Amino acid sequence: MPDFSIETNLGHPVIGLDEVGRGPLAGPVVSCGCYFKNYKIQNEFNDYVGDSKKLSEKKREISFKFLQSLKKDNAIEYHLGIANVEEIDRLNILEATKLSMKRVVDKFNMENAYLLIDGNFLLNYKSYREQSIIKGDDKSLSIAAASIIAKVHRDRLMKKLSLKFKDFGWEKNAGYGTKMHIENIYRLGPTIHHRKTFEPIRSLIHS
Repeated sequence: MPDFSIETNLGHPVIGLDEVGRGPLAGPVVSCGCYFKNYKIQNEFNDYVGDSKKLSEKKREISFKFLQSLKKDNAIEYHLGIANVEEIDRLNILEATKLSMKRVVDKFNMENAYLLIDGNFLLNYKSYREQSIIKGDDKSLSIAAASIIAKVHRDRLMKKLSLKFKDFGWEKNAGYGTKMHIENIYRLGPTIHHRKTFEPIRSLIHS
């Protein structure tokens, strides 16, 4: 289970960063940063948090509401950042992910913060100290919390988009390339929310 041991050892305010949406064929990439103002709630928090991708939707929503209550009580601060489909196609998905995370960091206005990033890349942003952690949401509660918030936010966004584009199942697949989703891209063509540099959309456009 994730805990606050990494954060505690750093001795600085820590912003845990994670993203959701690098792999889908449609929709933006969404990043979240989460800063815990103290680490006393670890035991209570462990009941709610794990890798957002492994939690059921119901458990994730419960965890998100818990995090919202912590924010309301001023125990945590979190912010979201988005890179849209046009930015993903122009920059590539990794650079767009970094851009979304930089937008998150700017919202905190905490120049002395230490950045803990889920993954195997660094932002090299301004003068921030940073560390990337593979499978960070299994190790750091700051990253795990950011993962849950980003996942809930992006899933809700894709459900809203699915109301206008009903043929692609985004309310269930969140833009990922399920069999039905891909079949309907071939049948109906891509929408404005599809990533034009991702296959099979790229080949479809250029065929």
